[in-house]
Amino acid sequence: MRLLVVNVNTTESMTRSIGAQAAAVAAPGTEIVPLTPAFGAESVEGNYESHLAAVAVMETVRAYRDPYDAVIQAGYGEHGREGLQELLDVPVVDITEAAASTAQFLGRSYSVVTTLDRAVPLIEDRLTLAGLAARCASVRASGLAVLDLERDPAAAVEAIAEEAARAVEQDRAEVICLGCGGMSGLGERVVERTGVPVVDGVAAAVTIAESLVRLGLKTSKARTYAPPRPKRFQAWPPAAGGRG
Repeated sequence: MRLLVVNVNTTESMTRSIGAQAAAVAAPGTEIVPLTPAFGAESVEGNYESHLAAVAVMETVRAYRDPYDAVIQAGYGEHGREGLQELLDVPVVDITEAAASTAQFLGRSYSVVTTLDRAVPLIEDRLTLAGLAARCASVRASGLAVLDLERDPAAAVEAIAEEAARAVEQDRAEVICLGCGGMSGLGERVVERTGVPVVDGVAAAVTIAESLVRLGLKTSKARTYAPPRPKRFQAWPPAAGGRG
């Protein structure tokens, strides 16, 4: 089984970290292929960057020529999953939805701890669109920029753990979701600080994608995710393709 795990930003070191986390939980026989878009922002922290990332991720996957069994979109609260599902018949799993749906098996309510406050509305909107908002106790911001997760990992872990503790104590969350692909691998300290289950979206997405592939399930093409209609596109696609 081969899973494409696509970072939404262009920071290669973050792609490697996401790929390592995905590989750590993958079953024997599952190959993880981390991909970085050829264009876009070094970090995705707003609507403009998120919409640009959606296009970049779709083009990265479209340019990948070897066979694969599923795609994981490794951006929290980002746009584009629906477009990928139109383009592909293999399963497409978004880490936002993977984390939230997994959390609901573990407790009555969950909270998301993310990076900057400006990301909170994007995540809330994605959870609402996915039908996963009813059991979300809160979406909290740690105040960290995405790239801060790599610049000072120790401080980042403490900021995330502190906000997670507030979610448990003040919002009555019973499960915590790590609300950024770059937070992969940081869950242990949050568990120690809060005493509740912590869901890493990348890890959850890998196990969900593996299950869908093993069940022989594919994206429905009956209506919503039917392939794009053939038509002329002006100056599209761009010359740049994806890169690994």
